[in-house]
Amino acid sequence: MILFGDRLEPRACNGLLVIGDPHVGSRRPGRRKDELWPQPVLAKLEHCVGIANAQDLAVVILGDLFDRPVETDVTLKNQLVRILKGFKHRPVVNVGNHDIRHMTLTDGDSLALLGLCDVVDVVAASAPVAVYRVGERRVGIGMTPYGQDIPTDIRGSFTDVDWQAWFSHHDIAFEGGYPGAVPPFAVEGCDLLVNGHIHKTQKSVTAGRTRWMNPGNITRQSVDLVDHVPRAWILGADGNLSPQPLPFQVDVFDLTGRMVEAADEAAVAQAVESAFVTLLQAETATELKRSGDGAILRDEIETRFSAGEASDAVRAIVRSLLDEAVERHARA
Repeated sequence: MILFGDRLEPRACNGLLVIGDPHVGSRRPGRRKDELWPQPVLAKLEHCVGIANAQDLAVVILGDLFDRPVETDVTLKNQLVRILKGFKHRPVVNVGNHDIRHMTLTDGDSLALLGLCDVVDVVAASAPVAVYRVGERRVGIGMTPYGQDIPTDIRGSFTDVDWQAWFSHHDIAFEGGYPGAVPPFAVEGCDLLVNGHIHKTQKSVTAGRTRWMNPGNITRQSVDLVDHVPRAWILGADGNLSPQPLPFQVDVFDLTGRMVEAADEAAVAQAVESAFVTLLQAETATELKRSGDGAILRDEIETRFSAGEASDAVRAIVRSLLDEAVERHARA
């Protein structure tokens, strides 16, 4: 089902299993070196099925179920459907920025198909979603998809509940702000707000009565997550999140260019600056156009390197920067 303000029937369970941004996709992230992809992601989701069913937990996915709005690999989509249908309680999925091509979910997005086929319940509009009876307590749950405003007041959203939680997929400034990030704020009537979108687990922040938490992704896509531990989280009747370990390999990133021998900082900086100045001049001269996979710029870089003017350390740094830029562009 796709929910545009509709509510699900009340459900009884022993808690909620919260799963952070799986990013299921046939395209392996640039620095991952797994021989088989996306088997590591699917394995984590299968492990989540085991946890949820063994403990009678409802399931919430925080957004970005898919890594791209349109997943073209039919085999992968069938594998994902098979896994998701294995949950005893049909998962409720928030809409993340990677799930949509436009501002909101449309029929052209792969996630919409899963919702229309009742594989998952997709929350496409910010609204109260359902009431769960967890043990002896009743919990009201709402969601806000990416790009929509998180409410400042949810009082009156539910009747006869013991406490209320909300799930979002937004740029939230947990530990230090950055451009565009919204500081946690008090949401009237909300006891707990759980956010997706930010890949690392964050320290909780309390604003008014609202405790903000960001569990982090179950999929490590980039090297800044090398120390991140992928986990699912159980939301219990007491309103606390408890971590649940998921299977993962530690050494999954190609760190070429990220770990180089110590060198004189001024010399390296000068060499890198010189390399990029040369590339910019080349771009002006040859009118290079931006390409999705960075192939044109990569060819130009390697051509310059073939002249033998840059050290191995500088070459590694420049290649690393290009890989990161391409990866960020692919996720944007």
